Formats: sequence, C-alpha cells, structure tokens
Amino acid sequence: MFIPFRVPDFDTFVDALQNLLKENEKKIEALLAQSEKEYITFARPYMETFEKLDLFFTPLSHLNSVENSEKTQKTYEASLPLLSHYHTKLMQNKKLYEAFASIRGEDAAQKEMLRLEIRDFRLSGVDLPEEKKKRLEEIDLKLSELNNRFSQNLLDATNAYELIVEDPKDVEGIPQNDLKLAETEKEGKRVWKFTLQLPSYMAYMSYGPNRALREELYRAYVTRAPENGDVIDEILRLRDEKAKILGFDHYSELSLATKMAPNDDAVVRFLNELADASLPHAEKEVHKLEQLAREEGLDTIESFDVAYYSEKLKKRELDFDDEMTRPFFEQGRVVKGLLDFVSELFGIDFVEVDVPVWNEKVKVYDLVENGESFARIYFDLEARKNKRGGAWMNDWQTHHEDENGRVHPASAFVVCNFPPSSGDVPSLLRHDDVVTLFHEMGHAIHHLFSRVRERFVSGIHGVAWDVVEFPSQFLENFAYEKEVLDRFARHYETGESLPRELAEKIKRSRNFLAAMGMLRQIEFALFDFMLHQRLYQGEEVQRLLDGLRERLALIKPPAYNRFQWGFAHIFAGGYAAGYYSYKWAEVLSADAFFACYEKGRIKREMTDGYKQTILEKGASAPMDSLYREWLGRDPDPNALVKLYDLASR
Repeated sequence: MFIPFRVPDFDTFVDALQNLLKENEKKIEALLAQSEKEYITFARPYMETFEKLDLFFTPLSHLNSVENSEKTQKTYEASLPLLSHYHTKLMQNKKLYEAFASIRGEDAAQKEMLRLEIRDFRLSGVDLPEEKKKRLEEIDLKLSELNNRFSQNLLDATNAYELIVEDPKDVEGIPQNDLKLAETEKEGKRVWKFTLQLPSYMAYMSYGPNRALREELYRAYVTRAPENGDVIDEILRLRDEKAKILGFDHYSELSLATKMAPNDDAVVRFLNELADASLPHAEKEVHKLEQLAREEGLDTIESFDVAYYSEKLKKRELDFDDEMTRPFFEQGRVVKGLLDFVSELFGIDFVEVDVPVWNEKVKVYDLVENGESFARIYFDLEARKNKRGGAWMNDWQTHHEDENGRVHPASAFVVCNFPPSSGDVPSLLRHDDVVTLFHEMGHAIHHLFSRVRERFVSGIHGVAWDVVEFPSQFLENFAYEKEVLDRFARHYETGESLPRELAEKIKRSRNFLAAMGMLRQIEFALFDFMLHQRLYQGEEVQRLLDGLRERLALIKPPAYNRFQWGFAHIFAGGYAAGYYSYKWAEVLSADAFFACYEKGRIKREMTDGYKQTILEKGASAPMDSLYREWLGRDPDPNALVKLYDLASR
C-alpha cells in the first residue's frame, strides 16, 4: 500500500514524533521479552519500527529541503535531539545486540542483514563502558545539529544574495531563456537579476561578458556562509573524537569500516593514480584556455573566467555550446522520454497518478510490472527560492516483507533545480541537466526495483557508500548516446528531431576538458579524505586545500576562495571521508555500461541480468559479490580510461 504524501501538522509534529518513538520502544521491549528469538518474529518486526518512523519523518525532512520555511526549520530542529537519542539508545542496547547475534538467517539476504546489523552495533559503541556510550550519544546529537546548521546557513546565504545588472551591454550573449528568467524591474527600469541559485549563477558565469561582474558573482558564491568555518571546525573535532572512542586512529578509518575500499592507502593511491593519468591531458586543456583568453586581451585566466572561456573554446573547437541543445530538451518531454527508455531497458511501465504533492509542479508516477504497481516516484525538478540547491534522490518507502508475509512497496523522490517554467517560458534543459536527471533516476531505480524481502538490505539500504553511485552513473552514460536521445529530443517549437550533427557534438563534448573536470573531482576527494586522516582546525583546513591545489588546480583559485564553506556533501550530507566514492564507483559504472551497450545497441540479455542481479538484489550481498555474480569477473579499471578516452590523447 502506498502512503499518500501529506504536509505535516507542524504544531503537533514533535508530540506525535515522541509518541511514535515511545510506541516503537514498547514494541522493541516486547520483542526482547520473547523467550525464543527467531528471524521472522524478532528481526522482521524490529525492522518494521524503522519503516514506520521513516514514513512519518521523511515528509518533514523532505519539505525542509524543497519548501524550506521557518516552520519546517523549527520543527526539524526540534526533532533532531529526539531522533538522535532514540537511535543511539537502540544501537547501544546490549540486549538488542546479543539478540541479533543469536539469530540465524535462513537465506543469503537474511544472513547479510544480520552481518551488517551486528557490525553497526559495534560501530555504535555497544561494547563500550557507559561513560563512553554517553559521550558518543552527545557527539551524535551535536553532529546532527551541526550538519543541519551547515545546510541552513548555506541556503540562507544563497537566498540572501542578488546581483542587479542594469546595462544591456553586460548581458549581451546570455541566452534568451536565461535573460527572460532574470529580467525584472527596478525603479520602473528594466534590469536583470542574477542569484546564487545554480541555473542563474551558471548563466552569468558561462555567458556573462562583464568580467568584473563575473568576479563579483563568483566571489559571492565561493564565500557564502562564512559562519560555516566555525561549524566545520566543530564537526571535525567531534568526528575525530568519535573515531578515537570507537578505537580508530582517525575518522577516515571509521568511514571505511562500512565501505568497499579496504583501507586508507588504497583510496589515496587510487586517487593519486587517477591524478597522474589526468595531469598531462589537463595541462594541454588549460593551455588552450589560456591561449584563447590571451587572444581576447587577458594576461592570465582566473577561476571566474573558466566557465566563460570553456564555453567559447567549446564553440570554437566543437562548434558547440550547451545552449544549442536547450530547444530540444523541454523538461516534460525529457521526463517522458526518460521513463519510456527505462521502461524499454528493464521491461516495466510508468503510469502517471494524481496524488497529493507539496508543489503544483511535482509529477508522480507508479511503476508497473505485469499489471501490478510495485513502486512510486515523485519528480520535483524546478528551482525555486526556498529549495536547497543541487540534485538528489531521497527514499521514502522501502520494498520489504513484514512478519505477516505482507509485501510493502517502495517510493522515492527525485529532486533537481532546473530552470523554472513561467508563463510562456517552458523549462528548457541543457544537455548537462539531462545527464543530471538520468543520474538521479539511476539512484531511484536502484531503490525502487528492489525485490529483497529484508528492509535493512533492500533498495539502497545497506549498500556500501563507495558503490552507491554505481547505478546512477551507469544510467547517466546512456544520456550521451544518440540512439537514446532520439527518443525524446525534439525542438520545443518546431518539433524537429535532434540533428545527427548536434548529437555527435553532444557525444564529443563529454570528454571536452574532461581531464580538468577529473582533476577537480580528485581535488575534492583528496581534500575530503585527507581532512579526515588527522584533526585539522582553523587555517589548517585552508592550508590543506591550498596544498592540494598547488598540485592539482592548474588554474589557482583566488586567495579569498573558501570552497569548504559550501562543501555540503561532506559537512551536511553522507560523504564525509567518502567523496572518493564518485570515482571509485565510476569504474564499475563504466565497465557495466560497456557490457550492456555496444555500437548503438542495447544488449537486453545484459540489462536483464543487471536488473535482476544488481538492482533487484539491493544490499542482500556485497556489491563486489553481486558484480561477479552478474558478469563472472571483477570490474575492469581500464573501462574508466576508455570512457574518458584518456588512452588515445
């Protein structure tokens, strides 16, 4: 049964949450009182208490990200201590731990669920003395509050800034759709407003002709939320203390205890090898940018020039820029095309349904197989003021079977920040936006396609964080293929199909300045990982980043750049000492893509195996085991070299 989305009653929410937590605790006490503890009668109802909690709380946390308000903030913040105390109390309960240790699973999924649960009890300090358990609880509560504060500071700073451009010469060359969205009035005069919300920000950074305004906008973006400097210090102190309480030398070791990568050295070596392979190619790419900038009278190219001259260079070398693609990617048609493609790829259907939503532009679909609805997906795709930036998938319901044998369906939200539609202006996507949508859809189907009966290892639950990006990156690879784009790319005014020449340019653009992009991601990943290998504080954080930039940033950011103040992935999300996951998982996704797609042909026998072995099995076995089960071998690291065409450059 699908749960209808309802906006919570904010006035009563915290009381209702307290009551639900008390009910769950009573249920768990009753389970512990059982004389015989069996998997179906103990573990299944225990997992059901988590499902009930997610069904209740997820709408609030979701709204706090997509319709942020004073009410959502206050209610969310008031809920955090209750949830933190509840989860810590459970995971430090020795009787619970011993009960799980005594249970025997009947199949592979049950055994894997028990293995992961016992591991997590230990990583929560279940064996520690009471005073250390108490300190861990204090740390976890404070960390949850700090993560939320970091995110809220960033959202507030993003919403607080606007750049008003009055001279028409300063917006020459900016695409018409972006200009329409930016156009406003000031004292009866037509002006253009640019903000730090990504569609608006990137429009000026990529096409804005006034270099001084580009720097002004860039400076505002990379110095957002300076109060997050102190938040970062406190987060790092608490993470380091937590790791040491649990017996690890530093936080990166604690992070890797739940991941596929074997140790710190393996991660750092992997990233450095990628950097060494990318640097020679990136140097050539930077040289081309510098040469173009010099032709236009610049002595040096700066960080706030990179997007602008990258677009110009792409236009010169490939006769291409992303604006050429926008008329062909009207948002509604892209979504329908994506759903049709996923339907064909995996043998399912999507049926739009009219159900309660939080914003009038949200679209909802049921996933149907053999005439039966088995999952539901919500799309919230347009940028708006009170919505957190970026793109993500958030799970809500999880496919599982309860102790009575009743099967529960899955549901998930896909959230993006695409250019908004308004009046006669449709939401037109750049090809990069199409790739983003495919990426988040890959996450969603990983969760929604699950057929695992055990909730804790169903969908994305229990998946090692450094391979959780595998299915998302796998699906996004198809967004560069003409045979896929032809399914939905139509000019929004004329109905013209995507010209072959433009499709070929899209494909070639994938690897345009790819080595620079690779180095940028490696810089972020090494910064994140090394930041958690010892305790850094204050200016030490900046010095670490600056040191990495000396080697990896071939165009040095200005001294005022404080990228870390906005690095929400690791300070407000789940990627702490885990940002390397994007590249680690990309080896699997590239290898899997080449296994499933060759010379414009989808190999259905391979995608059937991918669906049945990777997507439907969730975390019922470690991903490396599932991968070998599917292809009969480990992933080929050369697939990543092939994907980015690094060998032939």
